[in-house]
Amino acid sequence: MIRSALLALVLVLSGPVAAQDAAQGARDAAARIADAVRALDEADGAQDRVAALTQTVRAFEDGLTALRAGLRGVTIREMELTRALAAREGETARLLAALMTIGRQEGPATTLHPDGPLGTARAGMMVAALTPALAAGAAELRRELEEVHTLRQVQEAAAQRLEDGLSGIQQARTELSQAVADRTDLPRRFTADPVRTAILISAADTLDAFAGGLSQISNSAIPATDADITARKGTLPLPAAGQVLRKAGQADAAGVARPGIVLATAPLALVTTPVPATIRYRGPLLNYGEVVILEPQQDMLFVLAGLGTVYGAIGEVLPEGSPVGLMGGQLAQTAPNASQSGDRAGAGLSETLYIEVRQGETPVDPLTWFTTDKG
Repeated sequence: MIRSALLALVLVLSGPVAAQDAAQGARDAAARIADAVRALDEADGAQDRVAALTQTVRAFEDGLTALRAGLRGVTIREMELTRALAAREGETARLLAALMTIGRQEGPATTLHPDGPLGTARAGMMVAALTPALAAGAAELRRELEEVHTLRQVQEAAAQRLEDGLSGIQQARTELSQAVADRTDLPRRFTADPVRTAILISAADTLDAFAGGLSQISNSAIPATDADITARKGTLPLPAAGQVLRKAGQADAAGVARPGIVLATAPLALVTTPVPATIRYRGPLLNYGEVVILEPQQDMLFVLAGLGTVYGAIGEVLPEGSPVGLMGGQLAQTAPNASQSGDRAGAGLSETLYIEVRQGETPVDPLTWFTTDKG
């Protein structure tokens, strides 16, 4: 009976445990947050403050995304270990009792076994054979307990770094908004007429109609642009960090299919122009929320709809990577024991950015122009 119990303990406790790198991932992400905090300090002296703050906000976004993923991994690993240890509570108790019994024996007790000296010798040989395995099981148990302790320490440290990151990204967004408002050095292709713009908005009942009338929002003819991004087709970065929720032509829950794509993003995610472009329109439009329409080349428009805040002025020519606004929503306060449901890439992506590409009068699939990690 004792022998079978010991053998069962050896099999349970000496099995290999899969290596985990969640703790290191959380530490690496925390280091990225620290780098973003330093970048925010350095942005004060940058010659192009808007560009510096844009990079800083992106750094915070990347760091926070990685840190949340790392924290989820740490939490999952700790829960797995805790459940495994709890399930093996009885075996662990018997293992400790067996080790304590062996430890109390000072020498051979020849009169203890009912079969006499021969039985005692056999029992001693069995215990001697099992002792290394029992010791290995005890070492594995100790390692797992230490790993749980380490993971909890990582959680506490990462939670503090998460607070720093949330505070830092909020400050960076505020400073970026002010820097954009203060910017006066951008070239301007044309100046919009507010009256003509209001008339167009009230008269247009579809995005097609509005896009077709954009040439009417200026008092004078809008000069043509000689920009050409054809060579970059299929390689443009998405305007915001996120995950493609619906492709062009896919119906939503209401059965409505649109020619653009829907990108799921984090709340308050930064939206930038993927190429140099002119702001042809910015502001509320129909039922699309806040909208920015960019013209990267003649007879081509990038429509970005669903933002919470928009930057810039109609007619301005923006450099590549310039901020055009922020998504809506509330800043997520993610606790160390964040939910493990869903995949890491999709967690926390509660806002949606609608992206439409129009060539001439015709919408085209945006994924023929933009590249994504999801293919």
